[in-house]
Amino acid sequence: MTAKPYIGTSGWSYQGWKDSFYAGVPRKNWLIHCARQFTGIEVNATFYGLQKRSTFERWHTQTPDDFKFAIKGNKFLTHNKKLLEPLEPIEREKDRASGLGKKLAVVIWQLPQRFQKEMDRLTVFLKALDTWPETRHTIEFRHKSWFAREVENILQQHRVAVCISDGADWPLWDAVSTDLVYVRLHGHTKTYASKYTEEELHYWASRTREWLRAGYDVHVYFDNDAEGAAPYDALLLLELIR
Repeated sequence: MTAKPYIGTSGWSYQGWKDSFYAGVPRKNWLIHCARQFTGIEVNATFYGLQKRSTFERWHTQTPDDFKFAIKGNKFLTHNKKLLEPLEPIEREKDRASGLGKKLAVVIWQLPQRFQKEMDRLTVFLKALDTWPETRHTIEFRHKSWFAREVENILQQHRVAVCISDGADWPLWDAVSTDLVYVRLHGHTKTYASKYTEEELHYWASRTREWLRAGYDVHVYFDNDAEGAAPYDALLLLELIR
């Protein structure tokens, strides 16, 4: 099977894009507009609150057959409980997100920036993720204590990807632990805001092509939404890859 790139933005309900990227597009059609421009999208809303199954089903019907979603795991498990007692929250998330069907490609679990390495918690969490084999998973570690061989090894055992996370406020772990590569580009010089330069986008395009040649599916999502750069950076990266 040919490896594919899934490129888009982290979220789409940004009022600040109304008169630029969404100019002339009714709000109810914003996801449809994104699905025409991008090959995938990351859902940020799931991090802040559990969505209804019917909401996922609506997103499924609004997008093309080959379009893919990544959803962000709810912060109750990652930030409130810090991975403790993961089975029930994972089952609840799985049940609702199943409304996306095969369009759900990845669940991204973002850990808090100050949450340091705890292998026991990670091990229990990964075993719980094994109960959701219908989709792939990736973890975004933001504290450098996690950037260790033992972490990479256990991720490999459970086929969970390292999320390569570029931002100005935390270090980047440039590791590939599976045949899935997941990249979040938050803004290199100003987190959640700064536009990527053409040189920086050429770099990520080159890396993406390397991963694709190696047979890895690649997801790249832009989270530098605050000043409206994300959709345009995503479009240029798609153009460079093609």
